[in-house]
This record gives sequence, C-alpha cells and structure tokens, in this order.
Amino acid sequence: MSHEDATHGPAPLGEVDPDPIHLAVDRLASSLHDYVDAAVGVRAEFGAAEADEDPRILALEHRVGMLNATLFDALHDALGMHPDLTTSVWEPEAGDDEDDEGELPEGTVPAEAFYLGFVVADPPAGASMTLDGVIELLDEAGVQAAARLVGGGYHVMEWAASRGLPPGFGDDPDDEEDE
Repeated sequence: MSHEDATHGPAPLGEVDPDPIHLAVDRLASSLHDYVDAAVGVRAEFGAAEADEDPRILALEHRVGMLNATLFDALHDALGMHPDLTTSVWEPEAGDDEDDEGELPEGTVPAEAFYLGFVVADPPAGASMTLDGVIELLDEAGVQAAARLVGGGYHVMEWAASRGLPPGFGDDPDDEEDE
C-alpha cells in the first residue's frame, strides 16, 4: 500500500476498472450471507452467549473481517481512498443530542465513541491464563489510553472494556441510580 503512486495524488484518476472492487464486494456479501445462515442455525441450538463464542461464528467473523480488509485494499489500491466501512451508526433517540450537549464542558464539540476490537482465541491447553483474563489486560490498557487522551487535551467522558459487544455507553441502569 504505497502512498507515493498516482492514486494518492491530487489529480482525478480518470478511468478506473471497478471489476476487482465489485469482486471484493461480492465475496464479502457472500461471506455475510454465510454468517447469517450459520448464526441462525447456531442460535437455534444455543443461547446467545454460547452462540457468540461458537467456533463456527468466530471463524466466519474472522473471514468477514479479512474480506472487509480485502475490500479496503481494493478501494485503496485502485482509488487511493481510505474507506471507513466498519463503523456502525444508529440514529440517536429523540432528544439525545440535546441532552448530551448539556453535559459537555463549554466550548467542547459533541463526543463520539471509538472502539478497538480484538478476536481472541483460547490459550493452548494447560496454559495458566484464560479468556477471562483478557478483559483485565484490556482494562489496564484502557486506563493508560484514557490517561494519554486526557494528557493530550481530550475530554474523555467515559470509557469501558467489554466482552462480546461494544460497551453500551449510557445504557447502564446502575448509572442512572447513582445520579
């Protein structure tokens, strides 16, 4: 992925062959369909937490991630663009924007959530660590990352380490009881 070629220059590219990009999209779409089929089948057999950890699901999630990276590379190599294709965005509930802005220090722009995700497999048999220890390591890294952000002048409103799903900021009923 060189940034020295014409695809990263200021001039329009002209004619670009979209076929390799469409092929990457088709492979990703096929893999997403496979994931849906497997998820429906696994969920019919197991509870939600077990289904999240099912090796078939984890393998397909890994494949989707790799194919998404392939799509990124195809777009980057052909167009010089840096697409953000893995961000999930839900519409805010009515009134959420107004409420959140009231909590920010004066002059601060509205906050955004950022995620750093890992897919971690079980350690080898007989190892002294377990997958439960991963959250402790991520929590320690979170303390360090939050400190660096604050040191850089950012306002870190909250942060969390979670397992299975991105943290649900503001969704914790215990937070409301503390207010």
